[in-house]
Amino acid sequence: MEAECYFIRAYSYYQLANVYCLPFTEANKDELGLPLKELTSFEESVERATLGQTQAFIEADLMEALELNSSLKLVNGKYRTWRASTAAVNAFAARYYLSLRDYEKAQTYAEKALSEHDLLRDYNTGMRYSDIISQVTIFNPDATTVTLEYPYTHDNQTDPTDMLEWEESYFLRYLNNPFWYYIPSQDLLDLYDHTYDLRYKYHMVEHYSYDRGATNPPYDHPGYIFFFKDKILNGPSVPEMLLIKAECQIRQGSWQQGIQTANQLRAVRMDVNAPANVINLSAATQAEALTKVLEERRREMPFTMRWYDVRRYNNNSEASDDVVMTRTFYPYNANAVLGNETPVTYELEKNSRRFANPIPNTDILSSNGVIKQNEY
Repeated sequence: MEAECYFIRAYSYYQLANVYCLPFTEANKDELGLPLKELTSFEESVERATLGQTQAFIEADLMEALELNSSLKLVNGKYRTWRASTAAVNAFAARYYLSLRDYEKAQTYAEKALSEHDLLRDYNTGMRYSDIISQVTIFNPDATTVTLEYPYTHDNQTDPTDMLEWEESYFLRYLNNPFWYYIPSQDLLDLYDHTYDLRYKYHMVEHYSYDRGATNPPYDHPGYIFFFKDKILNGPSVPEMLLIKAECQIRQGSWQQGIQTANQLRAVRMDVNAPANVINLSAATQAEALTKVLEERRREMPFTMRWYDVRRYNNNSEASDDVVMTRTFYPYNANAVLGNETPVTYELEKNSRRFANPIPNTDILSSNGVIKQNEY
């Protein structure tokens, strides 16, 4: 129980640090981190520690959590992924050390997690469309009925059965979007083979914008769907461990083996009828291998891991994986979006201080100003 508590605290602090702090680097270690709560006392200080102290706190908790000795249990067809297990802690350790660019440790813990549990869902046999017919009426200009095809995992809005039966998970955590629309960029859509990649077939729901109300006039764009409209699993998983292992192998020079590791995942994600050279990735150089595995990572874990990945890509020694994020919006004022004006493109540059989100004002006020706001 104690080890599990350390795990939950380490996991939670890791999530918070990736939202409200700058990426951890030697240059950033003295930047603002998080308040480090070790006690339940209300008298304990909530002053923000340094980022270096915060990372040391997370790692110390992780070391305690790694003492956990508990298998991932299957009870009545449901995995007990709401509780910690040895596999879950090792998987989180792999994710943690990958974020620190410690590829040797990340690979070691990924392999430990896989040795505990390595089941994958074969999309050729284990995924299907929902039996529930979903139709939307659009006006173009006459009324037309459009049928949307959802994966069966869309069917349960509140019942977690499907998530607990998902054998790839180590620890049940998920991204939740209350607006019910994960909007894929064209850049993301172009990464998929639209004919043979079964992730595109089942998760990229064509015409989903109609479901969200864009019917008159109709605007057609797909949406990413996993569990119902709002949830995507983002806890450590078997596919993530394979991709961490593959990336670490490549970055450490064993790039041919890294490609082979990534192909273990593609074997259960690509249509079995696809040509072999479509199913399997190949590369002629280490640089090409890295690019292909990072693309595979994005295809496998869209929306959930992209923020974490961009933060670490932009702070490693490899310039080829750097990402400058851009978003284009119409201008706006206090009353309305100015749709008739020229859209404005915003950039999140590589070393921007905006990689640390602002601390909510409610937390600053509740601390009587002890918690300091991020500086920009």
